[in-house]
Amino acid sequence: MSVTTEGSAASTAETAIDPTLPICDPHHHLWVHRGRYLAGDFLADCATGHNIVSTVFVACEAMYRESGPAELRPVGETEFVVGEATSAAAAHSKTALAAGIVGFADLGLGARVAEVLDAHLAASPDRFRGIRFPLAWDPSPEVRGHHSREGWTKDANFRAAYAALGARNLSFDAWVFHPQLPELAELADSFSNVTMILNHAGGPLGHGPYQGKSDEVFAVWSAGMRMLAERPNVYVKLGGFGMPRIGFPWSKQAVKPTSLEIAEGIRRTVNFCIEQFGPQRCMFESNFPSDKTSFSYVNIWNAFKRLTASHTQSERATLFHDTAVKAYQLG
Repeated sequence: MSVTTEGSAASTAETAIDPTLPICDPHHHLWVHRGRYLAGDFLADCATGHNIVSTVFVACEAMYRESGPAELRPVGETEFVVGEATSAAAAHSKTALAAGIVGFADLGLGARVAEVLDAHLAASPDRFRGIRFPLAWDPSPEVRGHHSREGWTKDANFRAAYAALGARNLSFDAWVFHPQLPELAELADSFSNVTMILNHAGGPLGHGPYQGKSDEVFAVWSAGMRMLAERPNVYVKLGGFGMPRIGFPWSKQAVKPTSLEIAEGIRRTVNFCIEQFGPQRCMFESNFPSDKTSFSYVNIWNAFKRLTASHTQSERATLFHDTAVKAYQLG
């Protein structure tokens, strides 16, 4: 290994482990509002050694329409991503960029959200797969989700909009913090026809009032995850560990962690998820570029591969590719 420069921070450079293993990266963003990170930037990360055969773009409030009805402006993000994906395909990218697209719609609109969902589908009939509507909320202002509020899953309008997802065979990407997991179990029961895809391993927090309380957090988080694992319509993405709210110090380190260090840090969480949900409902995610401040693309996928070294070839194929393809109906 050697130390190189990636962005503004030094990173421990590694060679990709098992570079032929097919990967579908089911969670990444493209944006210009938090620094420029477009198709070329992401594909450059994908080309650093791992076999990234396809990806799923997830909503991040980028490139909304600048005019027209407010509720329809998020459709601009889908239109933008289709353009990026089309350009990548024209350039003969080996990675099928944004083979699936998860957009945003205001689920507070109730049944009126149908117009927004249909507009997303019209903008991308072959790629659009679902909605992410942030539910992450916490009483502490140090970690409170800035887009959400308490009690969304009980809101009558939200539930009417959620039903509209099921009517169109669209999935729901759920982003919550770990104390909220029981709310999702009830939602999954109420709408068993909607595929729920839990983001970022269920959001186990290590920031603010949760800092230094990893065992206490694990107890609450694991109880919620056991509940969700009993719901067959719930999948879980394993990733998002580079976000400062999770509690690891990596984003502040001058030299970023090796894959061994990452693997040790996330081992208990990843192993528990796979034990509870099984490989058939777990998928690894990069969460790039959000997690790029904490580690390199090569190193996070190496960490995932290290953690699954004892799994069978079939189980690894499922965890790294097949579950994502199934959950997002990528064909």
